[in-house]
Amino acid sequence: AGIDVSVVSNAAHYMRGKSEKDELKAIQRWSDYAVEIQQEHQGDLYGFATILPCGGPEQIKETERAIRQLGLKGILIHSSHKGHYPDDDEARPFWELVQDLDVPVFIHPPHVGYGEERVKEYRLASSIGRPADLCLAISRLIVRGILEDFPRIKLVSSHGGGGICEVIGRMNYAYELQDECYFLGPYTPMKIKHEPGHYLKKMYFDTVTYHAPAARMIIDTVGADHVLYGSDAPPLTSLK
Repeated sequence: AGIDVSVVSNAAHYMRGKSEKDELKAIQRWSDYAVEIQQEHQGDLYGFATILPCGGPEQIKETERAIRQLGLKGILIHSSHKGHYPDDDEARPFWELVQDLDVPVFIHPPHVGYGEERVKEYRLASSIGRPADLCLAISRLIVRGILEDFPRIKLVSSHGGGGICEVIGRMNYAYELQDECYFLGPYTPMKIKHEPGHYLKKMYFDTVTYHAPAARMIIDTVGADHVLYGSDAPPLTSLK
C-alpha cells in the first residue's frame, strides 16, 4: 500500500480498574514488549511507550527508561484517566520531560471519559463518549497553556481530535469575547497569548474519523502536512 513505516502503540484501556502499582507494572511490561517489536522489525515498525501524565515520579522514571534506555520513539497518553486530565498541574513534570526528550506524544481516549452514566447503551461510549473526552482534553491543553508553556512538544491526536476542528471557531470566539461574555462564565486565569486556533495548528492529527467530511475538515483546518494516516487496528478494522 506504499506505507514505509508504521507506529504501534497500546491504548491500555485495561488499566482502568488497576491500582497505581499494577498500572506501573503493566506499563513497564508494555515498554519491554514494544521494544522487542521495534527491534524485530527494525526500520518498519516503531513502538511508543504508554504513560499516565499524572502518575507521579515513578511514571516519570518509566518515561525516561522507555525513551532513553529502551529507545522507544514516542509516548501514548490517555485524554483522561480516572478523572485526571493531561493539563492538570500534576502533569507538568511530564511535559517538562517530554520537551527535553524531544519525542512525539500521541493522545488517545480512554475506555470512556466524562458523562459515563449516559453512554452505557448503543455503544455510545465508543462512538460519542471517547471522541468527546478527547476533544475536551485537547481544548484544556490549549486554554490551560500547555502548548504555550512547552512550545517544542509535538502533540499528535488520534481520531482527528474528536471533533476539535469543528468547535475551534467557538473556542476562538470565546477567547475573543473574554469578559464581554461574563454571563457564560469567566475566562481566567489567562494562560495563552493567542487564540486557540493558533495552538491547534501546531498539533498533528490522524485520519481515523469514520466519516470522510470530518477528515476533510481536519485537512482544511490544520493543513495536509499536519495529518497522518491512522488505522485504529488491531483490534478493530476501519470501515470502508
